[in-house]
Amino acid sequence: MIHADHKIYLASKSPRRRELLRQIGIEFEILMLRETPGRAGAVSEEPHVGEAPDIYVERIAREKAESAWQAVHGRRLPVRPILTADTTVTVDGAILGKPVDANDAMAMLRRLSGRTHQVLTAVAVITHDGDMHQALSRSEVSFADLSDDTLRAYCASSEPYDKAGSYGVQGHAAQFIRHISGSYSGIMGLPLHEAAQLLKLTGIKTL
Repeated sequence: MIHADHKIYLASKSPRRRELLRQIGIEFEILMLRETPGRAGAVSEEPHVGEAPDIYVERIAREKAESAWQAVHGRRLPVRPILTADTTVTVDGAILGKPVDANDAMAMLRRLSGRTHQVLTAVAVITHDGDMHQALSRSEVSFADLSDDTLRAYCASSEPYDKAGSYGVQGHAAQFIRHISGSYSGIMGLPLHEAAQLLKLTGIKTL
């Protein structure tokens, strides 16, 4: 087993997670997982029937980490700590993932308009030795009442379509938000407090 440098693997396509890791000075290499269903490395993000949102998001982060660990060894890559994360939006116990189209995005945003919802982000880290550690960030976000004209204009942009709940806190949708309770970075996709604490378990220093 070849141990690599002080970098980690980030098993995520999210540019926001990359930005957040850079913010706290973590060096990383992107580890892409295969996305074709049925192939090694694929992780289905479909919720199980009756699965609670917190259980769901923790399971997906864990399965991504397990898949990444297998990929590192299957591809004979240098061994580094692996970080994965998954974010979901939940309201009334429902899991709101990424929208499939503009109609889906409109429906989600109408559901969030004028209400408070939860954003859950689970982080999973695997150490050099294959031990897994997890943490869960819970935040609450309150939206103002939003007109259909406003929502249509937002959905005409590219912003909603790769984000759970159809919005990004760091983008144009910031103007919809009346109040936040919790972790801004967690809402963005990677809670930095929790991520830093988990990375310390692998010997990665953030300061």
